[in-house]
Amino acid sequence: QVQLVESGGGLVQAGGSLRLSCAASGRTFSSYTMGWFRQAPGKERESVAVINWIGGSTYYADSVKGRFTISRDNAKNTVSLQMNSLKPEDTAIYYCAASHFGGVVTRARDFGSWGQGTQVTVSS
Repeated sequence: QVQLVESGGGLVQAGGSLRLSCAASGRTFSSYTMGWFRQAPGKERESVAVINWIGGSTYYADSVKGRFTISRDNAKNTVSLQMNSLKPEDTAIYYCAASHFGGVVTRARDFGSWGQGTQVTVSS
């Protein structure tokens, strides 16, 4: 398993941007599919964006397509989520997660390692 630490959350006005980063420990980071999930109060955790081990395949939730971009740097053991045109409904705790499945998977139960989360708040 890998250890994951998120950073970059905060408070932003609607229409603004934030960049989340996730630093991973472990020498096998490049073999993991990485994902960003979010959970708003009273709602279930949902997948936001996923990127496969080499970065050649990605998934985006319909609600963030065209606004969010996931990327990874296997040399630096990091995965990032660039969030543009933020909306109040994007407010949630965002989690970085790692899956040993090599392809793009989107279910939370397919991810075995999780960070502690970072709060993103978008004001209207």
